[in-house]
Amino acid sequence: MDKIFLIIVLVMSAVFHEYMHGYAAFKLGDPTAKNAGRLTFNPIKHLDLFGSIIVPLMLIISGSSFLFAWAKPVPYNPYNLRDRKYGDAKVAVAGPLANLAIALIFGLIWRFMPFINITFSGFIAMIIYINLVLMVFNLIPIPPLDGSKILSAFLPPEAKQKYLSLEKFGLLFVLLFVFLFSNLMILPVEFLFRLLAGA
Repeated sequence: MDKIFLIIVLVMSAVFHEYMHGYAAFKLGDPTAKNAGRLTFNPIKHLDLFGSIIVPLMLIISGSSFLFAWAKPVPYNPYNLRDRKYGDAKVAVAGPLANLAIALIFGLIWRFMPFINITFSGFIAMIIYINLVLMVFNLIPIPPLDGSKILSAFLPPEAKQKYLSLEKFGLLFVLLFVFLFSNLMILPVEFLFRLLAGA
């Protein structure tokens, strides 16, 4: 039951993350996600077979201490954004901020509604922790993660082009990081968890 709930929370948190990318792009003038039917919380529209199902299942079965998933990236056209200089960064940061907002809301529930905390403590802690993992993970500046889009907005044009060209190797870099260096994320995630949940 715990593992099923964990996968549900992971997938829905990833879906909310992607939705907010599309919503941010829409508010900045790009209707691509809306026109593609992706400006929705319907998980079926966002699920990625490999990233939303196979990878998290493999990590759970292997007993990994680190768990993550991703949904299909929401499409957007950067040329439609009103803010040409920082539009990409604004769209990118919307996803991690969505996960932070979820973690913050459930952190407040944990702190100020102790009767709910006692009954559902494990589930609330899981929601907070997963969303913090998704936030921190996506802020890593490895193309195509959100952190790379944020960082690239502040680079000179030539350096930006070279940096983002690494995206073609993105999946390899991401998987290498997950399996070799994911422990580097534990410290900031646990610090934020204690900060939000007071645990």
